[in-house]
Amino acid sequence: MASFKTYLSESYNELVHKVSWPTWKELQSSAIVVLVSALILSLIIFVMDYVFGVQNMGAEDTGFWKGVLGFIYKLIGA
Repeated sequence: MASFKTYLSESYNELVHKVSWPTWKELQSSAIVVLVSALILSLIIFVMDYVFGVQNMGAEDTGFWKGVLGFIYKLIGA
């Protein structure tokens, strides 16, 4: 039990005195960078899914885009 109390005490000391927390402005800037990166990555994945999904659907495709999930469902016969 003493080692657990030591662990909690040292953890608190490190979090309060040794960790450098970002300012509110730095936190907002980082959040915006993450948001923009996520949007760009999702757009790239969407374009790849659209391009490869349309090519893999075959001749019986009605023209409606089904993407990767449509291709996988077609493979497993669902």
